[in-house]
Amino acid sequence: MERSRLSFRALNTRSIMTIKPRLDISIDFLTAFGKLPSRQQKGIRSLIDTFNRDPKAPGLNYERIRNARNPRMRSLRINKGYRAIAFDTGQDGRHLLLWAANHDDAYAWAMRTECAVNPETGALQVYVPQTAPKREFRASGSPTAAPGSPAGSTDHAAAATPVACPSASASATASFAPLKDRELVRLGVPPAMLGEVRTVQSDADLDEMQPRLPVEAYESLFFYLAGEPYEKLILERELPSEPVDTSDFTKALARADSRVRFFVADDEAALEEVLGAPLEHWRVFLHPSQRRLVERHWNGPVRVLGGAGTGKTVVAMHRARWLARNLALRDQAEDERRRILFLTFTRNLAADIENNLRSICSPEEMERIKVANLDSWVTGFLRRQGYEFEIAYERDSRAWKKAMGLRDADLTLVDAFYEEEWEQVVQAVGIETEEDYLTAFRAGRGTRLSRGARAKVWPVFAEYRMQLAERDVKDVNDAYRDAAALLKDGSPDADYAGVIVDEAQDLSAPAYRLIRSIVPEGKDDLFVVGDGHQRIYGRSNVVLGRCGINIRGRSKKLRLNYRTTEETRNWAVRLLEGRQIDDLDGGQDDNRGFKSLTHGPAPRLFHFDSFEEQAEWIGAYLKDVLRRGDPLRGACIVARVKRERDALVEALEDQQINVAVLERADPDREGVDSVRLATMHRVKGLEFDRVAIASVNRNLVPLPAAIRNVGDEAAREFAETGERALLYVAATRAKKELLILSYGRRSRFLPGEE
Repeated sequence: MERSRLSFRALNTRSIMTIKPRLDISIDFLTAFGKLPSRQQKGIRSLIDTFNRDPKAPGLNYERIRNARNPRMRSLRINKGYRAIAFDTGQDGRHLLLWAANHDDAYAWAMRTECAVNPETGALQVYVPQTAPKREFRASGSPTAAPGSPAGSTDHAAAATPVACPSASASATASFAPLKDRELVRLGVPPAMLGEVRTVQSDADLDEMQPRLPVEAYESLFFYLAGEPYEKLILERELPSEPVDTSDFTKALARADSRVRFFVADDEAALEEVLGAPLEHWRVFLHPSQRRLVERHWNGPVRVLGGAGTGKTVVAMHRARWLARNLALRDQAEDERRRILFLTFTRNLAADIENNLRSICSPEEMERIKVANLDSWVTGFLRRQGYEFEIAYERDSRAWKKAMGLRDADLTLVDAFYEEEWEQVVQAVGIETEEDYLTAFRAGRGTRLSRGARAKVWPVFAEYRMQLAERDVKDVNDAYRDAAALLKDGSPDADYAGVIVDEAQDLSAPAYRLIRSIVPEGKDDLFVVGDGHQRIYGRSNVVLGRCGINIRGRSKKLRLNYRTTEETRNWAVRLLEGRQIDDLDGGQDDNRGFKSLTHGPAPRLFHFDSFEEQAEWIGAYLKDVLRRGDPLRGACIVARVKRERDALVEALEDQQINVAVLERADPDREGVDSVRLATMHRVKGLEFDRVAIASVNRNLVPLPAAIRNVGDEAAREFAETGERALLYVAATRAKKELLILSYGRRSRFLPGEE
């Protein structure tokens, strides 16, 4: 069988039914596996190999766990003192690896943990009820066989189970009192936890219960508390069309909610690949809200918004993989396979995404996916069309200087105004003539211009284009329009089945008009993901509808943060409070209703007298990380500008600390155990256990040049929002620990500063 790293087929009942008896794994097991010493990790690999050959081999010490909450819990010997906990489905020898730890901890985990099929959703769930079951829940019209009981039996928790606690009537102020038991179970709540869920009266109560709940239950309950109607939440769920047989674990494993927790591999090699990178769960597991966006056909363009850490890029990559499988042959002969184009803004993000896609796609799937940053794709496309112009991706300083020589002395406009007017009006709207400029809509511009004033401004722009043309140069936005025109004329060079756009907030309106031209309008044509809170490249607001991209009825939002702790998320969100953030289609976006699934220490702020003192402290901190046995590659030091980053590199090397510099165009070398150092722009799209944002000083954050060199007050506000967004992006790279360091005068963006 041809396959690549981590390649596995889409789950469905038919494929699962034909798989030979073996061990599959849960996300909890991967978490436990990642924390084990290397010797025990090797022991688990040996255990899996032995089990697949002979599940009852003497060396496995396969045993039923007495007094476990679920009688299907089994123990397998890893090596001396360590045990794996498996769940016996009773079907074709299939077992599920659920946990691994030292002997006592493993058995304690099995004693308190339940694994059962939800009688309403049909999903296989792993959860931890607080106490023993007290009263019965029965799903209407559905079989209620217990795990460990023959079909039709009702003697176990899967058939009946809320815990002893106040009833709904006794807890009239409880948050979920309006919902019936069956409605809560349909939201993913295990029957065994109905009673304690009914005691929830606040977000804090639900957060305390979160580690013990199935993730889809927590998501639904959180959104209900946030004001989402029950009816809307149910519409977004994958509910069975027929009664659930709670003894059919094979069918349960095929459901989307189950695939949040369980990895069902094609073969032993695929399982080994997962164990080779156990903590990179995104490669295998998609949460229900993400999977619903990925694995379906859409009747047109889709826009997905979400704050930092909500998995937008993860969703985009899995969408590319799904499309490569499902659309590459649409309306095509077998030998004319169409591709999926995956676009992003920067070269380094494109490189990182391509590397990650290779880890989840087979070679055949990767042949159907083209990953590129937009500018490199445009350059290649136009070159193949015989395009004779050189493309200016930055403003041509020589041509601009000559054009600015035509400024009208009667106008009291600063130089920056012309630059902003060129980018945000002339190029954004697609203006090519003076007549069009005189009547153009200038939304968002802070300086009003009469028709007469516009007539005096236009010669600067006309001259700039003429200066470029004399040297056979085209501004990048003009090149976008030329490329779009070639595509509309039927160029065969860009035959794509669909286009995916990541970091959508960083692309301009002309870019979107070009993207609209790359793929014909229709089913599954465009999938756009972004977040205006992370706009760090100074692009003006984009309205997709004005670029020919109609997302009406297909606008979605990811609201659960799977990376950043709630404490770090709250700190970062406050940086942008009160700022106008657009939603890429003419509306406003905000961070309300967002939530992190993890908690940790609050971000810590440290202030030093000098750069040297700061650098010495960072060195001591990193050496302490090493003493605790944690790898340096899990830490990143971030600075606003390259010169500050390079100074930190030199200082840390002087302290004999291994460093790896993340350059603009190079992907991260993940295997190198060195602390990463990056600018705020370069760290976009990456994540680390520990992030220290260094030199958050008055003279660096915000960068004075970025704020001062603007045309008017509106432009200044836009520039400051961009500087705040940079700090927001850097802070939300941290998964566990965030440090904010400064020396001299602290940035006015920090708490307590003005």
